Amino acid sequence: MSKIASAFDHGKAFIPFITCGDPDLATTEQAVLAAVENGADLIELGIPFSDPTAEGPVIQEANLRALTLNGGVTTDEIFELVRRLRRKVEIPLVFMTYANVVFSYGAERFISTCRDVEIDGLILPDIPYEEKEEFQPLCSKYGVDLISFIAPTSENRIGRIAREAEGFLYVVSSLGVTGVRSEIRTDIAAMARLVRQNTDIPFAVGFGISTPEQARDMSRAADGVIVGSAIIRILEEHGKDAPEYVGAYVKKMKEAIL
Repeated sequence: MSKIASAFDHGKAFIPFITCGDPDLATTEQAVLAAVENGADLIELGIPFSDPTAEGPVIQEANLRALTLNGGVTTDEIFELVRRLRRKVEIPLVFMTYANVVFSYGAERFISTCRDVEIDGLILPDIPYEEKEEFQPLCSKYGVDLISFIAPTSENRIGRIAREAEGFLYVVSSLGVTGVRSEIRTDIAAMARLVRQNTDIPFAVGFGISTPEQARDMSRAADGVIVGSAIIRILEEHGKDAPEYVGAYVKKMKEAIL
């Protein structure tokens, strides 16, 4: 059984996204620890990429900062960060990055190292469901869940994607790229019913969620809520002092979905 499922064992899961190396890896480490201490159930760690096509301006700029400040963060340094985190952090950790990052590192080397440092899952937003076979055999070989997306446009593919899903299903709340939105109009409850007809794997909603009210609304239909841009804004605003503010934000969001 996937370790990722444990994130959903105690009610609704709150899943923060943090870009590794923004503003530096020491701050990333402290932000992750603060998030865990304040109720995060699973953490998405972003490995920065120069052309993050699924991301809005907030996370794009975080990627750029991580790749250019202090000489730029490397994938090897991020693996070492995870090794350090695993001495203190037991909750599931997943990487979110792009296919080019995996290919340039060497797909088998990358995924086997994920296993070695105890990364539980991999999210590749630029790989459509139909092309997942490029990575699925290696993920299966090394016990790393390849996490699938369902979007409002998935429609007749939702059942098929759900039936083959691993870890958790990432349900995209809105069309377009990531980023804070004032209103989310997608009928998440209808998507949830389709998912539930085809799988028992938990599903979490992301893209555009930033306030406790939005998190609470989304969690009524979903098993968990993912927040990225709002957390990256805190890191951008407070820099090396951000971890305590990240912790306070996570606490507020977790309380909203209990």
